[in-house]
Amino acid sequence: MEEIYQNALRARDVLKGLIHETPLDLSSTFSAMTGGEVYLKLENLQKTGSFKVRGAYYKMWTLGDAAKRGVVAASAGNHAQGVAFAAKLLGVKATIVMPLVAPLSKILATKSYGAEVVLYGNVIDESMKKANEIVEQTGATLIHPYDDPAVIAGQGTISLELLEQMSEPPDVVVIPIGGGGLISGNAVVLKKRLGDKVKVIGVEPSYLPKYSMSLKEGRPVNITGVVSGLMDGLIVKTAGKFTFELIRDLVDDVVTVDDREVARAMFLLLERGKTLAEGAGAAPLAAILEGKVNVKGKRVVALISGGNVDLTRLANIINYELFRTRRLIKLVGTVPDQPGYLDRVLRKLADARFNVIDIRHDRFSPSLVPGYAMVEVLVEAPDPDAVPEALQALKADGFNFREAEG
Repeated sequence: MEEIYQNALRARDVLKGLIHETPLDLSSTFSAMTGGEVYLKLENLQKTGSFKVRGAYYKMWTLGDAAKRGVVAASAGNHAQGVAFAAKLLGVKATIVMPLVAPLSKILATKSYGAEVVLYGNVIDESMKKANEIVEQTGATLIHPYDDPAVIAGQGTISLELLEQMSEPPDVVVIPIGGGGLISGNAVVLKKRLGDKVKVIGVEPSYLPKYSMSLKEGRPVNITGVVSGLMDGLIVKTAGKFTFELIRDLVDDVVTVDDREVARAMFLLLERGKTLAEGAGAAPLAAILEGKVNVKGKRVVALISGGNVDLTRLANIINYELFRTRRLIKLVGTVPDQPGYLDRVLRKLADARFNVIDIRHDRFSPSLVPGYAMVEVLVEAPDPDAVPEALQALKADGFNFREAEG
């Protein structure tokens, strides 16, 4: 622990001026919602869009002349970009092995930092095997995404920053857990500075609770099988040796969140906090909002670890939440298949101040009575409570509509 702490102090000096000192934002919205004093440490605003550059750069800096032989990493996401960017800053050749299924946006972003990208394997485990082969062939150094003391120390610089940014120390710091490097490095710094006065809480996906399981088993465990979800940045099946020991000794609790809870947190961060977070980055706030971490009357920091989210996925999340909160509503009914009837329906909705987003008109369904058409109207409601009144107005005009599931 002491060695990692000293390395974190050194890393802070090494990184100064090269990366952002990210904002620590006191959220009045989330404070009011939870009864705590909720701060957001915005690593989504870091270079490359996540915290990963901290550990990657410091690890490469410690290599000295060995860095001249190049570095290698295997990643489908933030680690790839962090290593590529750090290598560019240091003038080091970087080879990044990415799975064949890696999003094109991530591949292009990694290449934009000057790294050579090798596409290999369908899963990250296969990509890692290829990365190790390249290391053996070239003498380059593998930059592990989490289970490396120097990488862990680099990530710990986040807490060195936030302690300087806060006028009063935090009572609770909530951190996402993927491989465990992020929470390990920050737990070292927080416990060294504040001891038991601060609670360090980890958050991992409910569908991949490897550290929850590892702590119960008393040893690192691996989870097998196909796992996918909204928190793709936390989908790491193998618990690390160094990270397990640090989490076991320093982290006060590990809780889990599911994708629905994270989707809500992402939506609220975007709408109320004006903050774009990826699933992994929103996990700490999700745990706080769902009451899985006791924050009432406490100063709590949610570490928003990254903001690299696919825009198509983001659109799906926004629509999902708009439907869930009944701000978008789907109305379904039948009308006579004659001119003017659809117009009457739309006028009734306009009178109720409903904004029509989309219309589907189906006259060929075998379930329909001949001479009628099925109409599906997607509307933006002025208030969810206005829906029954609008349906009643339609019924009074002879149209039988109902609210359908999104």
